[in-house]
Amino acid sequence: MTGHRTVIRGGLVLQPGGETAPLDILIEDGRIAALEPRGVPVSDDTESVSADDRLLIPGLVNAHTHSHGALNRGAVDDKVSLEMFLTGAGASARSRRLEDKYLSAALSAAEMIRKGCTACFDLTVEIPQPSEEGISAVARAYHDAGMRAVVAPMIADRTIYQALPGLLDALPEDLRSQMASLRAAPTEKTFEACEAILANWSFDRRFIRPALGPTIPLHCSDEFLRRCNQLSAEHGVRLQTHLAESRAQAAIGQIRYGMSLVAHLDKLGFLSDRLSVAHAIWLNSDDIRRLAAQGVTVAHNPSSNLRLGSGVAPVREMLNAGVAVGVGTDASNTSDGQNMFEATRLASYLSRIDGFATDEWISAAEAFAMATEGSAKGLGFEKIGRLAAGFEADIVLLRLESPHFVPLRSPLAQMVFGENAASVDTVMIGGRIVFHDGKLLTLDEASLRSRAEEAAQRLDETNAEVFASSAGVARLVGAFCAAQGCGAHAWARKLRCD
Repeated sequence: MTGHRTVIRGGLVLQPGGETAPLDILIEDGRIAALEPRGVPVSDDTESVSADDRLLIPGLVNAHTHSHGALNRGAVDDKVSLEMFLTGAGASARSRRLEDKYLSAALSAAEMIRKGCTACFDLTVEIPQPSEEGISAVARAYHDAGMRAVVAPMIADRTIYQALPGLLDALPEDLRSQMASLRAAPTEKTFEACEAILANWSFDRRFIRPALGPTIPLHCSDEFLRRCNQLSAEHGVRLQTHLAESRAQAAIGQIRYGMSLVAHLDKLGFLSDRLSVAHAIWLNSDDIRRLAAQGVTVAHNPSSNLRLGSGVAPVREMLNAGVAVGVGTDASNTSDGQNMFEATRLASYLSRIDGFATDEWISAAEAFAMATEGSAKGLGFEKIGRLAAGFEADIVLLRLESPHFVPLRSPLAQMVFGENAASVDTVMIGGRIVFHDGKLLTLDEASLRSRAEEAAQRLDETNAEVFASSAGVARLVGAFCAAQGCGAHAWARKLRCD
């Protein structure tokens, strides 16, 4: 793309402060060179793109997703808590071929692009352990889609039965020995794979970067977390974990460590500006202060938090404390889609459930800033998430004839509160148009669909026995975790869950 110039003419441009202005956008080598008054003269070799009757916004940035969930869409029961889901989650990723891992990521990328998302942080799991080939297949799917992504193997050295004190003892005797025999992948093999992934990364880091994903602090020993942190620092890559996602996680963390999960991670030296934490629901004020002090980014996932009954994150308190907050969708099997517009709207609406403290509500402008620049910070991309000179030309064109924009009074608010991705007309990533007029230009979606149907049938049949056996255990795990999360101890009473 060296020397390539483009001008986008005639659009209404959403600016960093939330205002809009009629501007032309000049793009050179995939980056925004300038925003100028309409009709700015350009050289004869500059490609022109019409944005008449379009609102131009920065591409949305998904702070937290799991591409492996795309092939499991519709497979999660509609009354399942987080821990119930985790009990059978391994079965959903078993028996996958390399092409299945590529396919699932491609499906996820296709949906995100269609819905105005141009970058994501993807924690992807492989069973029984991560592999250089598997993570490369996922990265290649994003490359082929033309999308930016941070791709991290999701790793741990404990099973859920080892992670949660007392869980095995709570199971019936006939299940106890069976679950006790389960083991995570050997630690050395996990880190050998991670070393190879980071050392041999072959993708252009302007677009696709590697990272590490120690899945849940309780599922990782202290030494495992230290090694992840050290490896992240050595290779200069991001870390992401699921933090205090459920009430049970927070309560059990207090039991295991004698302090909150955040305080424990801080004690280990795990908190840093390389870390983003997904969910972060069950936190106290000291936890939030620690996250802010260490520069940790939070990935707020309102859709899956509601779907799994996990709770409502204290986003306003985080923002007030100076924590950078992004917005994520989570996986397609636990939030039923990759629609960042919906997640952004929920991020604002959920701040209003307590009633009359309107000054504490997340405004449309704040929610959109979280879903763009806030998420970008979590990914470690410094030049995405806004339409400004020097930033990457990741631009989404929305049709202003859509009903929720008529009449047009407040474009930002009407977009955040009314858009569902149906208005997306064109998506540009790095100056390249990857979606236009209802068609994805980089991937064959008809082929993806037929391959997905075949793969889903094959995987469902292969894993049917494992799914069936995990369903009964999931109910027992759910009951145990509910009791732990709402136990009558002082910490639980403090969070008003007893």
